[in-house]
Amino acid sequence: MAKYSRIEVAVTMAQTGLVPLFYHKDIDLCKQVLKACYDGGARILEFTNRGDFAHEVFEALNKYALRELPGMILGVGSLTDAGTASLYLQLGANFVVTPVLREDIALVCNRRKVLWSPGCGSLTEIARAEELGAEIVKVFPGSTFGPGFVKAIKGPCPWTSIMPTGGVSPDHDNLKSWFDAGVTCVGMGSKLISKSLLTTGNFEQLTADVATTLETIQAIK
Repeated sequence: MAKYSRIEVAVTMAQTGLVPLFYHKDIDLCKQVLKACYDGGARILEFTNRGDFAHEVFEALNKYALRELPGMILGVGSLTDAGTASLYLQLGANFVVTPVLREDIALVCNRRKVLWSPGCGSLTEIARAEELGAEIVKVFPGSTFGPGFVKAIKGPCPWTSIMPTGGVSPDHDNLKSWFDAGVTCVGMGSKLISKSLLTTGNFEQLTADVATTLETIQAIK
């Protein structure tokens, strides 16, 4: 069962402005990444469901967060069906992010008052997602749509909360372009948690990078 309500999750996303996202099959490495992000000031992280037995890794990671990292909100991404969403909700996922708009996932999450953020690529999809109760919609891939798409959506629909994922980097100009366009928060994966960093095990650098990124976002906002 989720520890945090969908309102608490939405508020955390909006306040911090950053949702790091990450997957690895090694549980110990995942714990080190999560701890590094936590020490850098992040209080939310999306674990992407991409490998075999990923749910087992998530289970161990969420238990670690509940035990060792007070206030850390762990959710899951890259879900494409209601069955998988239900599985992760049983493991305590506090939010669900999808690459596409799936109404079956909306029903599963809404039933338990868990935040879900569907991937949308048009105003019609965004409107439907909001009708289904989405607090924050994901624009994916962000690199394809760009800040101009967000700005255009916010014009007729200023109430829409958007999180772009893909094409977001921690440098100032990139972040400024997104937040100036009106995003609520950004999802950031390999541009923040790089393969080279994981290979070297330089988690102190990750902590510093997360802290700097959060500071940059707050200064821009």
